[in-house]
Amino acid sequence: MTFSELETPPLDAARRLAEEGDLAGAAAILAEVAEEPDNPDRAQAAVGLAVVLDQRGDVEGARAAARTALATGHPEFAAQAACHLAQGFEREGRLEQARGAWQAVLGLGTPSYLPLAHLALARLAGELGDYDEAEAELRAAIETGGQADGEEEPDGHAVQARVHAAQQLADLLMERDEPGEAADVLIDVLQDASGDDLARLRVQLGIAHLEMACAEFAGAVEQGGEAQVSALAIELLARTLPLRGRDDAADQVWVYGLEHEDEGLAAEVRLRYGRDA
Repeated sequence: MTFSELETPPLDAARRLAEEGDLAGAAAILAEVAEEPDNPDRAQAAVGLAVVLDQRGDVEGARAAARTALATGHPEFAAQAACHLAQGFEREGRLEQARGAWQAVLGLGTPSYLPLAHLALARLAGELGDYDEAEAELRAAIETGGQADGEEEPDGHAVQARVHAAQQLADLLMERDEPGEAADVLIDVLQDASGDDLARLRVQLGIAHLEMACAEFAGAVEQGGEAQVSALAIELLARTLPLRGRDDAADQVWVYGLEHEDEGLAAEVRLRYGRDA
């Protein structure tokens, strides 16, 4: 076995130095590899250098290294570099630069990074008040998070991004008074979630169903019909609204029924209202 075969690979040596706290030593090794255009480890070294320099407080040097990695077009390490750039810009509040970096992630087309980028772009769109764009990006995150390469299972982080995107999209749709659409979104990702995420999805789904129920009860009240059916709709609506924190609206529904011009309907509502007495 030759001496060169016994040598520790540069990336392994840099990793060990970084773990031991010698960031300067690690940076020196990584920089040397990153400067070699034909080195097959160039992209990995450059993104590693970006991380190390960031830890040392050299923000601009870290960004230069990340751009070197990005320029290689490597499906994994260029994507990591673009994420590194985007997250740094976000921390500084430079939203347009962050948006450009996340779009660079999309341009690379690495499947496991697509939902993360779409989710981030949705967040940025929301911060800028562009909720239509946010919705589009959330839907894209859900779609790409469920895709797999060939027969492989989707990446775990991608699936988690898909679940979080569904949660956020459901919230957005609920704010737009579209509980039915929100429920459909949540149902589609239930099988992908587990643990706390699954519990949150089920709670959101229950809330969406409550909103749908309120809408149906209100529709029955407005449509009218026989007294017993209308009184039941009034009672159900009045008793469901407080579950959504709308006590005042519930009181108005009771008043509507109790003071209804149809004495038969009002009498039926009084019987139902009297159950609380």
